[in-house]
Amino acid sequence: MSEINFRDIWEARELEWLAPWACASARSRGREVDIPHCPIRTVFQRDRDRIIHSKSFRRLKHKTQVLSLPESDHTRTRLTHTLEVAQIARTISRALRLNEDLTEAIALAHDLGHTPFGHSGERVLRELAISHGLPAFHHASQSLRVVDRLERDGLGLNLTWEVRMGILQHSKGQVDVRDGFNLENPSSVEAWVVRVSDSIAYLNHDLDDALGANFLKHEDIPHDVIRVLGDSHGVRIDSLVKDVIAHSEGGRISFSAPFLEQIENLRQFLYDSVYSHESVKKEESKVAHVIKTLFSHALNEPRCEPQAAVDRISGMTDRYALQLFRTITEPGE
Repeated sequence: MSEINFRDIWEARELEWLAPWACASARSRGREVDIPHCPIRTVFQRDRDRIIHSKSFRRLKHKTQVLSLPESDHTRTRLTHTLEVAQIARTISRALRLNEDLTEAIALAHDLGHTPFGHSGERVLRELAISHGLPAFHHASQSLRVVDRLERDGLGLNLTWEVRMGILQHSKGQVDVRDGFNLENPSSVEAWVVRVSDSIAYLNHDLDDALGANFLKHEDIPHDVIRVLGDSHGVRIDSLVKDVIAHSEGGRISFSAPFLEQIENLRQFLYDSVYSHESVKKEESKVAHVIKTLFSHALNEPRCEPQAAVDRISGMTDRYALQLFRTITEPGE
């Protein structure tokens, strides 16, 4: 009995089912290094599996999202954020007849290059990179560097072009200066889905975590946000997902005008009330001291260039960074 090629069957089903503007696995632009096809998995399914089994993916469980770890057992980490993005993105992709496997692979890898200590850590590492003549650090670019060059002891994961570009394009405002590619216009509809799913996830779970940490009270939430998006965490996510599905068409991913207005309202509220909260700001000075100390320590090692120091620190978990910091500053303890 001849071996059944399930990949061929699945690729054929994709071509029959997916929307015309979706990215079918059989039409992928391929990898930087060609490898034999898997008889079971499509190229995007294979990418997803490579990401899940990577060391950088496992480290996400000990990286801060917004609130410093450990706040509580229920506070989001970079890993739980990633899983929430993947779940939302798959729901949207399925409803719009897009490639769920491509969407999931992008979502699972989009934050692999994020620093310890959340965006506070990213800001400090950006300043250090610039001061040492490197391009401004951004977690999206670093995530691509992780899968291209740092994973597997420098061999990289050799992911498909579509997944790689989706990783780079998940964060609005990025421009790839290496080839002039403007990332304001993602290369696939699936990449657009991950971008909006990232916003849906982090805006709502940052609000939920802030309420859980007593940074906010429910009555602090702007009235219009509650009126339009909903009065609970689950309701808000559900309404946002349904809105973007209802108002996306022809390969264009978009929210309705009332929802988009309240998304920006919620985003501004979080910046004013959570990301600028005195407790968060107080931690930022500590984070800066830790990361600058680790960076200087790395540069003092033989043959450690600034880029290697950036790579090393951005890959650290919060707890490892703190342990190393204590070892450096309290060597006799």
